[in-house]
Amino acid sequence: MKVMAVGVFDLLHAGHLHYLEQAKSLGNHLTVVVAHDDTVRIRKHEPVTNHDLRRRMVEGLKPVDEAIVGNSPEVSIFEILPIVNPDVIALGYDQEHAEDSIKQKLIQLGYENIKVTRVEGLTDDLDGTRKIIARILQLSQKQN
Repeated sequence: MKVMAVGVFDLLHAGHLHYLEQAKSLGNHLTVVVAHDDTVRIRKHEPVTNHDLRRRMVEGLKPVDEAIVGNSPEVSIFEILPIVNPDVIALGYDQEHAEDSIKQKLIQLGYENIKVTRVEGLTDDLDGTRKIIARILQLSQKQN
């Protein structure tokens, strides 16, 4: 079974690895779609590292079989489905995507056989990029 995971993966951390390990456990081939820089800018923040570097870093992780850069924000994520051809889409615990709306859109597009599942989060207090940045800022303020 082919699994597709999506994310920004800016400043790789244990939460990312946990997500990708769980995604890989859902099948035997994991393709990760790394968000395009322009998408990150619109939806989250200015990326710390560019999408090509983030793709290279993700592709180097043991659970990952293949990593590709996603479409620019003008193009729907659903347009990447014929390229990846997943059986399962694994969503991270903190991703804001609504599973039901994704399932409905998949059915509309003729992909009713693709399963959508949300994986569990890591129970670490530094399981997100923003949490790590906040902790670094907190530590640097204490030193100054």
